[in-house]
Amino acid sequence: MNKILVASALALAATTPYLDHAAIVGPEAAQAVTAAPVTALPAPTGPYPIGKVDLHLVDRSRPDPWVTGRDARELMVSLWYPARKGTSRPAPYLTPEESELVLKGVPQLKDLPPDTLARTRTHARADAPAVRRKGGWPLVVLSPGMTLPRATMTSLAEEFATRGYLVAAIEHTYESVATTFPDGRTVTFEAGKAGQTPETGEKVARVRAADTEFVLDELDRSRRWNALIDESRIAMVGHSVGGQSAAHLLPASRRIKAVVNLDGTYNPKTPAQPLDKPFMMIGNPRHQPRSGGPDGSWDTFWPHVTGDWKRWLTVTGAEHMSFIDYAVLQPQLGLPKTPIDGERAIAITRRYVTAFLDLHLKHKPTPTLDRPSPAWPEVRFW
Repeated sequence: MNKILVASALALAATTPYLDHAAIVGPEAAQAVTAAPVTALPAPTGPYPIGKVDLHLVDRSRPDPWVTGRDARELMVSLWYPARKGTSRPAPYLTPEESELVLKGVPQLKDLPPDTLARTRTHARADAPAVRRKGGWPLVVLSPGMTLPRATMTSLAEEFATRGYLVAAIEHTYESVATTFPDGRTVTFEAGKAGQTPETGEKVARVRAADTEFVLDELDRSRRWNALIDESRIAMVGHSVGGQSAAHLLPASRRIKAVVNLDGTYNPKTPAQPLDKPFMMIGNPRHQPRSGGPDGSWDTFWPHVTGDWKRWLTVTGAEHMSFIDYAVLQPQLGLPKTPIDGERAIAITRRYVTAFLDLHLKHKPTPTLDRPSPAWPEVRFW
């Protein structure tokens, strides 16, 4: 991100769903962080070891929607899956180039070693042999926030994979602050630089819908991955723009059976069709009913959720980044903590989203989603 974009993002991060990279820090983080920190993600809690593979997919049927002159849409996709035990190397979190651009985009972190985030400890093994299951594993598609790399949802991806899901996180090219391709190119943010409008929101939703359907087509065509996926059991989980885009895609997609929106503000505020499939939205307290914030879009959107199963939850003490890896990485980098502890925030997100997936993809009922729990007093049902 250039200096003008960073400054604009810092000013607008509290109110816009598009400039998520800037929301890593708040205005109180005035001093630069210079010590070289050790960063690590919380360990997943399920029984399976985890493998990870990165795919480079090219959709030659459409030009890139954000950059002129590119006659194909290139995407990077990370897959996590239940794996056999092995000794392959740990899967990297980010490339060094991606880490450098992420840190440069946050003034307080620009003096850290540029590969700091590339050295973040993860719990998956690169290209580990997959565990096969008769009928395949349920598939969970992940869509990150605007400007955020797909890696920022790794804590969730590893948890789902260790509990018996195949997970595909899509990097929506030019909507992330940094995307590295296998040939060494690293491209940066281009989408919506001219401003964030309802028209931009509609375009983002369209682009992400097309990206998602293309990725599902490619996995279906792949001899390696098709055999590992149960195509009748697919859900989508998105953060911020990824959540609102997944919500808009839900009624239109024949393959997506259920969706979770993690703190995504809706733009446009109403879907083209009612959502009549299982749907859950989890947000920070500013998203509680009739709060008016961030812009009242949850109140406007909710009457269009018409399915028999739906949930609206908020988490006391949460901020926008509390639902993804930055909940734990921010304090490890020396940045201010949020009111809710980052490890606790990730544990809550894992618990409730996994319960949702288990119910709607594996048909395993759980009381977690039926009512408030004394074990999770931060979670409010509306």
